[in-house]
Amino acid sequence: MQGDTSISTGSSKPAAGYWEKIKGGRRTISLPVPPAVDLFVSWLGAFLGIGAVAGLSLVYHMPLLVLSFGASAVLIYGVPDVPLAQPRNVIGGHVIAAATGVCIYYFFGLTWWSAALATSLAIVLMLVTGTTHPPGGATALGAVLNRASPIYILTPVAAGAVIMVIIGLLVNNLSPHRRYPKYWL
Repeated sequence: MQGDTSISTGSSKPAAGYWEKIKGGRRTISLPVPPAVDLFVSWLGAFLGIGAVAGLSLVYHMPLLVLSFGASAVLIYGVPDVPLAQPRNVIGGHVIAAATGVCIYYFFGLTWWSAALATSLAIVLMLVTGTTHPPGGATALGAVLNRASPIYILTPVAAGAVIMVIIGLLVNNLSPHRRYPKYWL
């Protein structure tokens, strides 16, 4: 079958397998609604985590908040068991993404393709380093769009991510159903 470029779906047409994948399948897993105590813990964690970084930003006139932390809050406080919510991923993913965004902006400035390059390169670097944290894509994009300087990596990104993880440690473990983190490294 030399030269055969079809995707194995039983179809002899090369593009048929590709389009078959796009159609998707049936949903086989539904996310369960957590117990009431976990809903409260999720709310409390998100309120305290975002509140801490926002409050410290306002009180000390020091940037500690980036928009991508809203998505991090969903992972850290809403689904703390998933690998993407673990401290290594939250802190490492944000820091790698911030550094990527800052470097891309430094070398290429603000263009449509530098924004795309920062985001896509941050994704690859997080995947390669095992620190994948989806909000990191927004962190890299934000670095370019906001013309971030190198301090952006330390504050708001690293400092804010650490604060949110600390709140996650304190709040998630209030629930009898949760253990956070599942692992550190």
